[in-house]
Amino acid sequence: MAKAERLLFGTAGIPISAREPSTAGGIKRVRELGLDAMELEFVHSVNLSEAKAKDAKRISEEENVRLTCHGQYFINLNAVEREKIEASAKRIANAAKIANFAGASSITFHAGFYLKDSPEKTYSNIKEQLGLILADLKNSGNKIVLRPETTGRASQFGSLEELLSLSSEIGGVLPCIDFSHLHARSGGKINSEGEFRQVLEKSEKFLGKNFLGNLHCHVSGIDYSAKGERRHLLLDESDFKYKALLLALKEFDCRGIIICESPNLEGDALLLKKTFEKI
Repeated sequence: MAKAERLLFGTAGIPISAREPSTAGGIKRVRELGLDAMELEFVHSVNLSEAKAKDAKRISEEENVRLTCHGQYFINLNAVEREKIEASAKRIANAAKIANFAGASSITFHAGFYLKDSPEKTYSNIKEQLGLILADLKNSGNKIVLRPETTGRASQFGSLEELLSLSSEIGGVLPCIDFSHLHARSGGKINSEGEFRQVLEKSEKFLGKNFLGNLHCHVSGIDYSAKGERRHLLLDESDFKYKALLLALKEFDCRGIIICESPNLEGDALLLKKTFEKI
């Protein structure tokens, strides 16, 4: 599927108001709502068969709804046990396979934890594993983009700097920037137009202007402590300054997909879209 010509807003999974609580029903409801994208939520398991994934692709093309994918939570490419690393890689590869059949442009996931390793060692281990996964996907003809996500806690691998560096070194890898996670991870910083602008400037410096024209991002309200993310909140019930973010995205002429992970999926996705259109 071609790159987006503008910013597209969508839901993290099937909209709550979908009459038919299925992937197909979710895609159709997204279009009815006037939204443009939906993320396939494989966070607990890959819940689509190959046949249903191909059907989702057909319907998404008919409805002009872009699809992305969120892989399983049970992933740690820096685990101590070799079998856990191998299981994590298989989960990513399997989700990528089904997401590709569905026509998803990219798959995001939380890559791992530092555990007792240094950030440098963790980076090296995760880089190696992503390279192996990409090689296997390439051999099978799967060109889906792997998007490790910026994470909401300092104990998790996934700072913006780590993912930008990783993406600059491995073709086929790009960050999924979760702006709410960055806010939580920083203990309440990264929450002004100037700070959001710095995130975009840094991203462009590492990965070029083309990256800002092909975003896959997450946004939601968020609750956090000194240790980072606690839970997602409604946008207007949190301190996250989404209007400042949208102003920065507009200033940089960003394009791609913004997925809303707030508890009221379509309500806040529509809030983001309508606010952006008024800027």
